[in-house]
Amino acid sequence: MKLAVAGKGGVGKTTLVALLAREAAARGYRVLVVDADSDPNLATTLGVTDPVAPLANEEELVAERAGTGGFIRLNPTVDDIPARYTVERDGIRLLVLGGIRGAGAGCACPANALLKALLAHLLVTEKDVVLLDMEAGIEHLGRGTVRNVDALLVVVDSDRKTLETAERSVSLARDLGIARVLAIGNRVYDGDDAAEIRAGLPDGVPLVASIPYLDALRIAGRRGPLPDGLTHPAVSGLLADLERRTAD
Repeated sequence: MKLAVAGKGGVGKTTLVALLAREAAARGYRVLVVDADSDPNLATTLGVTDPVAPLANEEELVAERAGTGGFIRLNPTVDDIPARYTVERDGIRLLVLGGIRGAGAGCACPANALLKALLAHLLVTEKDVVLLDMEAGIEHLGRGTVRNVDALLVVVDSDRKTLETAERSVSLARDLGIARVLAIGNRVYDGDDAAEIRAGLPDGVPLVASIPYLDALRIAGRRGPLPDGLTHPAVSGLLADLERRTAD
């Protein structure tokens, strides 16, 4: 499964990626998580203690593969990068990209070219489960970077602003030809929250999971990493549902 996770900043997508990654690893999948946010926090959430520098900051690598100055190689060689730059903890491999501005519609710079080529490579060659924690908001849907995912997961809560971002995200995803766009409700307190989320979703976008508010996550946020062994039946059920939906 190749899954991209999107949503408005602060809606909890990074935490959801970490929970899904743990659940998939526990089921025996080979799991690669990719932090494509310009403000990367996935390493902290997963409890990775070794420093992980974003690839976008590796100036020598970027210059070697994608060019310098006014000359940019639009299809740089990237096949060796995952093995060289991933770190692993508890059966989960992590690769930190740094921000991809505009996903093809933003700056025409060597780092952007390298990161886009790497994502395209991962979505074709990686096996088992790939989870992409995308840039908050909608810029990464600007043009084509996540076209090859099996599903785009849009994380929302009952806050109207997150639903407005979801509506824009869904419109761009459909323009890209992403056939499977699914919504996940996060921090759902009660039935009223769930009803607000369902009512606010764009037509044709199913709500495939409602993750309840968990006080353990609020407390964990004070120190950074998720608690060891933390799981929830809603996350397990979500992964099982995604397995069924992406099996074709």
